[in-house]
Amino acid sequence: MKQVVQNYKSGELALLDVPVPGCKPAGVLVRTAYSLISTGTELMKVSEAGMSMVGKARSRPDQVAKVMQSVATNGVPATYRKVMGKLDSYTPLGYSLCGVVEQVGAGIDDVAVGDLVACAGNEHALHAELNWVPKNLYTPVPDGLAPRHAAFGTVGSIAMQGVRQGEPQLGEVALVIGLGLIGQLVAQLLTAAGVRVIGADPDPARCELAARLGAAACGDPASTTVAGAVAELTGGHGVDQVYLAAGGGSNQPVELAAQLCRDRGRVVDIGKCRLDLPWNAYYEKELDVRFSRSYGPGRYDPAYELEGRDYPIGYVRWTERRNLACFLDLLARGRVDVEPLISHIAAFDDAVETYRSLKDGELKAVAVLFRYPGPAEDTAEAQAPAPAVAVPAVRRGGADSFPARSAGAPVRLAFIGAGNYATSMLLPHLAQREGVELATVVTTTALSAANAQRKFGFAEATTDLDAVLGDKSVDAVFVTTRHSSHADLTRKVLLAGKAVFVEKPLALTGDELAGVLAAVEESGNDRLQVGFNRRFAPLLQDAKKRFGARTGPASLRYLVNAGRLQHGSWYLQQGTEGSRFVGEGGHFIDTASWLLDADPVSVYALASPGNEDLQVVLRYPDGSTATISYVTTGASGFPKETLDLIADGKVLKLDDFVRASVHDNSAKRWVSSRLPQARDKGQNAELAAFIRAVRTGGPMPVPLESLVATTAATLAVQAGLASGAPVTLERTR
Repeated sequence: MKQVVQNYKSGELALLDVPVPGCKPAGVLVRTAYSLISTGTELMKVSEAGMSMVGKARSRPDQVAKVMQSVATNGVPATYRKVMGKLDSYTPLGYSLCGVVEQVGAGIDDVAVGDLVACAGNEHALHAELNWVPKNLYTPVPDGLAPRHAAFGTVGSIAMQGVRQGEPQLGEVALVIGLGLIGQLVAQLLTAAGVRVIGADPDPARCELAARLGAAACGDPASTTVAGAVAELTGGHGVDQVYLAAGGGSNQPVELAAQLCRDRGRVVDIGKCRLDLPWNAYYEKELDVRFSRSYGPGRYDPAYELEGRDYPIGYVRWTERRNLACFLDLLARGRVDVEPLISHIAAFDDAVETYRSLKDGELKAVAVLFRYPGPAEDTAEAQAPAPAVAVPAVRRGGADSFPARSAGAPVRLAFIGAGNYATSMLLPHLAQREGVELATVVTTTALSAANAQRKFGFAEATTDLDAVLGDKSVDAVFVTTRHSSHADLTRKVLLAGKAVFVEKPLALTGDELAGVLAAVEESGNDRLQVGFNRRFAPLLQDAKKRFGARTGPASLRYLVNAGRLQHGSWYLQQGTEGSRFVGEGGHFIDTASWLLDADPVSVYALASPGNEDLQVVLRYPDGSTATISYVTTGASGFPKETLDLIADGKVLKLDDFVRASVHDNSAKRWVSSRLPQARDKGQNAELAAFIRAVRTGGPMPVPLESLVATTAATLAVQAGLASGAPVTLERTR
């Protein structure tokens, strides 16, 4: 078998052929599917190996002390031979992997051959095709968790043990210094535990990543951003805990910790950084300095790690193995997301070149995985069930009739939420529309309701949602709040018997979508429209008519130059508001499905490192495909949305709702343009169609089945990113 090794004397890295380890009792032989490079610990070892002997000595004073003791005991010649012999030997790398059990040793009864397991240990979870792993250093992988995500188990356990040492409490504020791999995981774990997190790192890309994954604020520790955020979130008292997840020789992290920690706060050292504690600063605040030892209790105890002697749970609640299992459970339940941390996946055969690229700085990465060939890879991927997302059936209960409005009677509307989109893209159209009365606006703050009332002429402004739901004179309700509340508010409005227009997305999870449809079935009220406005754009409507009917499959390409979000945008709060694509992607899936006159049957999604750029491929029943490129790294001056539809010798081209053209093989060409400032993405026409349906009692502008299919397809993107495989959209009955 092959294994990554390093010669500490020469610095040589090699992919070496070595014998297969035996399967000893009290452990299992595991064939690796994915192993994770620790871009902190392992790269530090690789860098040290490339130093001169003097440099090695300076970087490891602890080892120099051992050498001096050996000289005193054994003499110079014997010590020299011993040290040189140790340095001039191959040593292994790696300590975090996921693989398939190939052989079970005596005394093991909790896993079987073919099971998927996550493994830990710098002597047992190595970058090697096969590893023997003792009982307390592996744990079964939960069903459905992707093997490449389970390979993060060990580093996740390190981060988890650090968080446990900080003893965080609900509502506290923590500072994480260093937003590398461990720091990113610490920040996510704290957020999952109800702690508000501030991150500090000189790398703006890492700060942006942490913010997207739930941190309240992030910034360069040398700037005023971090100190300002601490002052704002803590009322000037300072953070409750500081987690040192940084490396290097600078003493800045421990000095910053003293500066920003509250009186009697806790400072937890997880990384390997300089610790020259400024005595006065730490003494005056009586700071509690704690160390986090690797994966948790049991580490470095041969009886636990090698002999499999567990600690009683009543005395030691969280051991190495229990931390490992807990972290995998959080991954499986979506409370922690490691996919955005994956910067690169390299073939195991390219291991040496990958390390070189990391060491030389050519490959900028938070996390890098090795993918192994052979049966283990196939078995591991097959361990998880074939990815599928349910498209719930729409069941309408004993539907009440929805009569037309009385002649001359206005359609009375209420708004829940009056944020930027509602006040800039919806209300200006409605305020000028004849036959519409803006009855009530509901917001969480009194002033925003009063502003909306003053600006758009609402008859009433309130913060009382129940007052609107119980008002029988209100015909329709617009839900324009943050994403996390859409499904629940939609359900309540439907049960109140009113038509509802909800801005996208309709739901953030499958359970939320099912809840909305349960309200439809219970109430018999299917009067629902989601704000998918592109299909109503006049320019695109005209282009589709001129393109005409299709006889064969089509190929659609949709480029969305989304751009980067401003720091602090609530769109970055993925833990509560869903991913950016879940929030916006339904627009583009709905447009593609409308142009192709069908709903998708499968979704395949790929992401660039950090999930900044997405490629989403939709497949349709007739063989048509739609590829949506959702990118944030493009030029800000390039149009946001460009689209091409190709079929039957014809091409429809849309340039950002400013210009459209249709071409065919007869050299005929139709072109239509409008002024850029008159860009019309269909909001006005969509609102007109919705109001008309409410006024006449006719069908909603978009069938409910289509809205459900688009929402399910949008949710399937995240499932596809997690599994790395196409996701089938299964229609339920």
